[in-house]
Amino acid sequence: MNREENFYLIRADILPESISKTIEAKKLLESGQVDTVNEAVERVGLSRSAFYKYKDSIFPFNAMMSEKIMTITFALEHRSGLLSRVLQYVADLGGNVLTINQTIPLQGIANITLSVDMANLRVSSTEFLEGLQEINGVRKAMIVGRG
Repeated sequence: MNREENFYLIRADILPESISKTIEAKKLLESGQVDTVNEAVERVGLSRSAFYKYKDSIFPFNAMMSEKIMTITFALEHRSGLLSRVLQYVADLGGNVLTINQTIPLQGIANITLSVDMANLRVSSTEFLEGLQEINGVRKAMIVGRG
């Protein structure tokens, strides 16, 4: 089953209290004001179960905007020079390839996973992905992670 993640920009004052408190607890932990999850949730008045339920799904807006590493998976036709063209495209737009993983081509298609440092990218991630998909021989390109 392919589960698509959706993201929303929501004003903080309309969030449920448990989500707001989860954010507060995460800030306490990240800043070093507390040493344990137990201390953080006690200080903000939140149950540990609620913290663990939301902690991996809620982030301050500026934290999401500062994500600099993107992991992209590709299905490329098995043709000489195609991966080189993809890598050149990344470099031309200011991206820096950190890792490359490639499968052995089967039925004329190679699966590639790139981790790209996007800190100096000169276009939006959407424009970047659309441009990748326009390269002749790229059958599919999809963002699978950001970190």
